[in-house]
Amino acid sequence: MIRQSLGILAITLIFAVSVNQAFAVTQLERVDITNPRLQNSSGAEISDQVNVNQQVQISADIKNNQEKAQKFVYIVQVKDQYGAVVSLSWIGGSLNPKQTFSPSLSWTPKVSGVYSTEIYVWESFVQPDALTQFVTMKITS
Repeated sequence: MIRQSLGILAITLIFAVSVNQAFAVTQLERVDITNPRLQNSSGAEISDQVNVNQQVQISADIKNNQEKAQKFVYIVQVKDQYGAVVSLSWIGGSLNPKQTFSPSLSWTPKVSGVYSTEIYVWESFVQPDALTQFVTMKITS
């Protein structure tokens, strides 16, 4: 009777472990990037139409979807209409389990044009694994 119970318990544990692994967070689902936006220096949201020499904050909400803490690097790359990188900046930190954070990096357009902003969240520069898909946003000055 005890051996039969142990066998059933072992089968149940193997099944439970297999089920939990099926619902694990995948590589690009560890963090979400939502609500990319431009803000002024006070944190108020502004339109994507900005003036030359107007400093803006490029912000987004990032959320750790894991049950463990996650180190991250929030990277903002701005390209001009020809695809040339005109700005690359980043900030790093750590997110607690399920924590949402809204990092922000400043940028000032120096000439009129249409810019493409790419926001990335990586684990680190040493280990440049993406934690999620990058998002883009257009800015016109």
